[in-house]
Amino acid sequence: MAGQVMDFTPEYSILSDILCYAMKTLRHCFIVGHVHDELIIECSPEDDLNVICKQMGRSPDWMPDILLRADGYETNFYKKD
Repeated sequence: MAGQVMDFTPEYSILSDILCYAMKTLRHCFIVGHVHDELIIECSPEDDLNVICKQMGRSPDWMPDILLRADGYETNFYKKD
């Protein structure tokens, strides 16, 4: 990893915990992967993207005052938004 330094700060740990919490709240979905702060979910066209985003943006019980918001998009294949 020449030229690249990873700094694992407490903020990174908290962000990782929040993503894991979101994955737990979406455990009924078929999560096929994640890239940094994105979840890749395979679902039927009838599933409502807004409902999934709202559920992913829920604040964890251990950090109730944090304001979270999730955005999403539908596509037939993964692409970086």
